[in-house]
Amino acid sequence: MAQKQSRAGRNLPAAIAVGVGLAGTVIASLVLLKDVFVLVVVVALGIGLWELTRAFRTADITVPVLPVLTGGTFMLVGAFYGGMETAAVAMALTVIGTLVWRLSDGANGFVRDASAGVFSLSYLYLMGVFVLLMLVEDDGPWRIVAFIVVTVGSDIGGYVAGILFGRHPMAPTISPKKSWEGFAGSLTFGVLVGVLVVLYGLQGPWWAGVVLGVAAVIMATLGDLSESLIKRDLGIKDMGDLLPGHGGLMDRLDSLIAVAPVAWLILYYLVPVA
Repeated sequence: MAQKQSRAGRNLPAAIAVGVGLAGTVIASLVLLKDVFVLVVVVALGIGLWELTRAFRTADITVPVLPVLTGGTFMLVGAFYGGMETAAVAMALTVIGTLVWRLSDGANGFVRDASAGVFSLSYLYLMGVFVLLMLVEDDGPWRIVAFIVVTVGSDIGGYVAGILFGRHPMAPTISPKKSWEGFAGSLTFGVLVGVLVVLYGLQGPWWAGVVLGVAAVIMATLGDLSESLIKRDLGIKDMGDLLPGHGGLMDRLDSLIAVAPVAWLILYYLVPVA
């Protein structure tokens, strides 16, 4: 039997069920222990790297997986337990390790594969570092909640507004289903969620929630468009099929990893630790 698709091309019941399951996993890990959430991030980005690596193979690009996975994991753990300096050192060593690892396969495709490795390290693990820098604060779990719900709010607002009112494509050659009306919905819902979560969750000023909401919507949109370009360049529809109704895990992480560094910056400077 064919799966029922929404107007946006999703299997909506499956998408909602998966979304609730992912949200439950995040909340449970934050409630249990910060270290458990660190593990969730490590596993999620490891799966993301696997999907990205598999996608690159369709274009005959081979990512040096082992050094990127190992070094990226050290970056994440180092950020949480040792701070930004530790993560920076781990990244520098990983870049060198990636180049050295690729040497054994010779000159043919060296720049292509090594560049893909450094790209994967930056696109996934460098962005993930900022998630764990938010977590390390005394009110870290609430900062993670704020960062995630604003990003998800942007996605939901854009999805609903796009379905109901979408008429004018934002970037038809990149993502035909993304509309300016959907962007307006993202902006409206993202700002509303940002104000609520900053005001009541982090006890910060309402205007910081506005700044967070606007910045998150812009970065989430750019992150989504960037991944759409990657998929178009590689000639694939989704990064994977791990999550029913969503595609691959990377199809859900694209917005989050783009928002993470900006969310950390805004919350760090505008919202005092509660």
